[in-house]
Amino acid sequence: MAEFALLFGPTLTAAPFGARRPMIERYSDHTANERTFLAWVRTAIAIMAFGFLVQKFDLFLRIAASSLAARPLTAGSQIVGDIAGLLLIVLGGVMMALAAVRFRKTALEIDATEVRPGPGTRLDITLVALLLLLGSILFVYLVYTVTSRL
Repeated sequence: MAEFALLFGPTLTAAPFGARRPMIERYSDHTANERTFLAWVRTAIAIMAFGFLVQKFDLFLRIAASSLAARPLTAGSQIVGDIAGLLLIVLGGVMMALAAVRFRKTALEIDATEVRPGPGTRLDITLVALLLLLGSILFVYLVYTVTSRL
C-alpha cells in the first residue's frame, strides 16, 4: 500500500480532534481498481498454469502410450496439444500485460477531474472469445484422442 500512496500523492484531510493525516483521495475507488487488477492477474496465472498442464498432459499421454504398448499417438494430436498449451501460456501473459495497462489507465481516470467514458467491454469480450476458442480446440483434441484409442 505504501507504493500506492506514493504513486497517487497523498493529500491532507481533516481527521477527528483536529489532527491532520495523509489520505488518498477516492481511496475506495482506487482499492476497487486494485482488486480488479489482482483478479485479472490471478486469472492470467491460472490460464498460464492450465496451458502448462495441457502441454505436460500431452507429454504424459505420449509416455503412457509408449510404455503400455498401446497404439502411439499421431503426430497431429501431439502438435495440437503443444500448440494449445503454448497459446494458453501466451494468452495468460497477454492478459497480465493488458491488466496492467488497464489498471494504470483506470487509476489516472479516477484521479482526473473531468468525467471520461469507461474502457468498454470490447477487450473483455475478445478475451472470453479467445478462451472459448481454445477451450473448444482442447475439447475436440481430447475427443479425438479418446476416439482414436478405441
